[in-house]
Amino acid sequence: MKIKKLSLRSRIFIAMILLVLLASILIAAVTIYQYNEEARDYHKERLERKEKAIRQSINFAIKETTYPVTTENIPLIFKDEIFDIDAIHNLQINLYDLEGQLLKSSKRTIQRDTTEICIDAEILNALANTVEHRHVIKIQENGQTFQSSYSYITDLKFKNLAILNLPYLENDDFLNRELNEFLLRLSYAYLAMILAAIVFAYFISKYITKSLKTISDKMNEFRLEKRNKKIEIESSSEEIETLVNSYNGMIDELEASAVKLATSEREQAWREMAKQVAHEIKNPLTPMRLSVQSFQRKFDPNDEDINQKVDEYSKTLIQQIDTMSSIASAFSNFAKMPAQKSEELNVVSIVKLALDIFNEDYIDFEAESEEIIAKFDRNQLIRVVTNLVKNSIQAIPSDIENPRIKVKVFSEDNEVKITVEDNGSGITEETKSKIFEPKFTTKTSGMGLGLAMVKNIVETFNGSINFTSQFGKGTTFSVSFPK
Repeated sequence: MKIKKLSLRSRIFIAMILLVLLASILIAAVTIYQYNEEARDYHKERLERKEKAIRQSINFAIKETTYPVTTENIPLIFKDEIFDIDAIHNLQINLYDLEGQLLKSSKRTIQRDTTEICIDAEILNALANTVEHRHVIKIQENGQTFQSSYSYITDLKFKNLAILNLPYLENDDFLNRELNEFLLRLSYAYLAMILAAIVFAYFISKYITKSLKTISDKMNEFRLEKRNKKIEIESSSEEIETLVNSYNGMIDELEASAVKLATSEREQAWREMAKQVAHEIKNPLTPMRLSVQSFQRKFDPNDEDINQKVDEYSKTLIQQIDTMSSIASAFSNFAKMPAQKSEELNVVSIVKLALDIFNEDYIDFEAESEEIIAKFDRNQLIRVVTNLVKNSIQAIPSDIENPRIKVKVFSEDNEVKITVEDNGSGITEETKSKIFEPKFTTKTSGMGLGLAMVKNIVETFNGSINFTSQFGKGTTFSVSFPK
């Protein structure tokens, strides 16, 4: 899994755990280093203490001896004393002459190593050239570490008599046991701390990302077509509060813009509607005006056909008046919002009642049962069915051989569905997206408000309307609404 794909909460959680682990490893490393330093200092100081005590014993032996204090007499002076000193201080003692040859040793062995018999020239040079006239070397032998110190022994007049060599074994068993015990206790403490850190990291990451999760959920719920709620978060950080304020400010600006846009679109729609209404009204007014002017010019009371002419003139005016009345009714029906009256009714019987006003014998009705109950407005449901069937009748060409309109009512899940299927001319691809727009029509007459009104009614009752169509083969409109 890539780090970039991890959530912020996971990143915070992992970061805190890694931080604790890193701190634990670092503390353990520092502890081990500190123990090693303390071990080196301990061995160094212990060797210096033992060397100081042994030198005091050697000086006392030199002071009390009856032999002449010379380099050659060193084996005689320390014939027995060197073993006593070894036993007291539990440390091997080697005495060399000033040329580096072994004079006396407290090591009781028959065969000695050549390195013990003669001192290396580099050690002699280092010993002679240092201010303290003391030199310490460290060697590894059989997996063990030895410190070996070299220093001068002097007589009472501070004249160099011999070279004192003390081989010291660095025994770290005790310190290692102490270190292991400490690391074991430390590991328990680290384990408890890691478990506590996991729990703490879980809750702290959850707390930190809680505000971001709230903002994310609100952003996912954001929709341009509805009113969006503002984010309300208590006791958030300054950065989160800034983000929330920015989001809430954006909501206010979008709502203000939406109101302006809706107002502008509404005004534009009504302006377009007014132009359409004016245009539709002017169409019948022109023949009415011409008919009146013609009647004025040709009116003759003594004409034998005057009654017939008046009758024709009246029919022309009445026809145009009916056209204007139809236009006014269509506009009024669209402008009036559908009633919010909701009543339980039998959809099957209401659809049958709506179809009774049509005289076309090619209209077939089919219902899956005699009774399908749903909540709807009786009059609005009749208007929906009437408009859909009327559109289907007008979509069927007059020269078609077998016109057919099939109306079906059935239930699907928890919804009622009404379908109106015809074998008319169909809808072209260019006009499908505009079919529910007010004032849009493919007919030579009418306002183009029927389908827009149907859509408005159906959506008011939480329903939906859609259609499928093949140009030249027919169209099927489907209305669905909850029971």
